[in-house]
Amino acid sequence: MIESLPRREREVFETLCRLEEATAASVRQALSDPLSDSAVRTLLSRLEAKGLVRRRPGGPSNLYTPAPDTGDVAAGALTRLIDTFFNGSAASAATALLGMSRQLSPDELSALESAIEQAKERGE
Repeated sequence: MIESLPRREREVFETLCRLEEATAASVRQALSDPLSDSAVRTLLSRLEAKGLVRRRPGGPSNLYTPAPDTGDVAAGALTRLIDTFFNGSAASAATALLGMSRQLSPDELSALESAIEQAKERGE
């Protein structure tokens, strides 16, 4: 459903996912091309009506959180990215990511090695 959102709704939703929990003002400040406060609140209300955002009172301002698990949202977005730009090849996507990244830390390298070993054990 997220890929079918209008551009600005998707941008607000992705920003909220990145922040994990935020006020409308915080979302507005985090946008690359800020909107007015009322526009951000309107978009958050639309996302709430679609079941993608939860709102709860948080003092003087409402707090918003993504309704779906952000891990699920990220996995879906990554799957679409791999399908669209890497012909469904996770290895091609991983190779491209490693080619463009800064030097990896020892912990990051260890995590990648572990993920590769687990994939081998599963027979992938």
